[in-house]
Amino acid sequence: MDSAPQVPDILSPAFAADPYSAYRLMREHAPLIRHEATGSYLLSRYADVERAFKDPVFTTDNYGWQVEPVHGRTILQLSGREHAVRRALVAPAFRGVDLRERFLPVIERNARELLDGFREDGEADLVGQFATRFPVGVIADMLGLDRADHARFHGWYTSVIAFLGNLSGDPEVTAAGERTRVEFAEYLFPVIAARRENPGDDLLSALCAAEVDGTRMSDEDIKAFCSLLLAAGGETTDKAVASLFANLLAHPEQLAAVRADRTLVDRAFAETLRYTPPVHMIMRQTAADVDIAGGTIPGGSTVTCLIGAANRDADRYAHPDTFDIFRDDLTTTRAFSAAADHLAFALGRHFCVGALLARAEVETGVNLLLDALPDLRLAPGHTPQERGVFTRGPARLPVRFTPASRSARTARE
Repeated sequence: MDSAPQVPDILSPAFAADPYSAYRLMREHAPLIRHEATGSYLLSRYADVERAFKDPVFTTDNYGWQVEPVHGRTILQLSGREHAVRRALVAPAFRGVDLRERFLPVIERNARELLDGFREDGEADLVGQFATRFPVGVIADMLGLDRADHARFHGWYTSVIAFLGNLSGDPEVTAAGERTRVEFAEYLFPVIAARRENPGDDLLSALCAAEVDGTRMSDEDIKAFCSLLLAAGGETTDKAVASLFANLLAHPEQLAAVRADRTLVDRAFAETLRYTPPVHMIMRQTAADVDIAGGTIPGGSTVTCLIGAANRDADRYAHPDTFDIFRDDLTTTRAFSAAADHLAFALGRHFCVGALLARAEVETGVNLLLDALPDLRLAPGHTPQERGVFTRGPARLPVRFTPASRSARTARE
């Protein structure tokens, strides 16, 4: 059950530089590893990670120490009826009529505004000038928060993600994440009070008014959910957009296919979620002893589910280390639902509630970028490099394109 000598430690520079080679060794030689530094058991095979997301013996009790210090008690920690009611309170905003009619215009406006900042330049960094700014702007606008505070939101979610990915236990990162919880609460509680008094046509007002079976969300519930939404929704969509373009730009024939047939955007997004998922690790906690390939996980143990490894398991996917939007072992029609056959959004009762929002953001952003930048290509000499361990995506994505004329922009407006 111990790690094979040739498998790089998940905290090592070698692993950070190329986790996929390490994942392959884990799946083949050490499918269950007791990782002393993080005090957890590592799972790397698709079948085992899928089980960890679906089998109720794998609980989310770990979020009490992993997530609550920065967000407060969130929907991730709940189970049974309490979880079902809370999910019913928040889910309507992320699907159906609300998503289409209330929030798609917000998504499109944010994407266009960012595009207008560089489309006449002929060059841009799609990470710094688009991907990292797009989802934060969307979520803040959905919540009806002050646009002047967008930089603060980005700083807060960066601190939260650093806290969640602080596998080495850096005390400064821990302290910064915990400060964020206090700062965000001080910021949001007065806004919540104002929306309860004078509701508007925004998500925060909807959360204040939502009621299911006589249950409504408290101010603390709403604050915790908004904190989770900013961090999880910002970081994952940020890296998904950047990774999708990095993958397509590295495969020009697939980029050309997507450009010619926009129905393939969903395929490109689904394959990106499999091939280079934004989140590489999600943790669970066992309620009892669990027998699994490679040994037994004792009850009460933390389990680190290596999504980045499971999504490239050759027992599940043909040619798993190849990016292929046309693969026939990934079902696009259910790729953004709890029945997905990739693991990037988790599965089961804790499947990501914002998956359809992420899909809408990616579809809108990708289509507008392709429309505005018809000859988009990587900057000469640049090869995209991923960064990160807990979450992962391109650090930079410098591109070139024919600048849009000012007259064309004026005509569009």
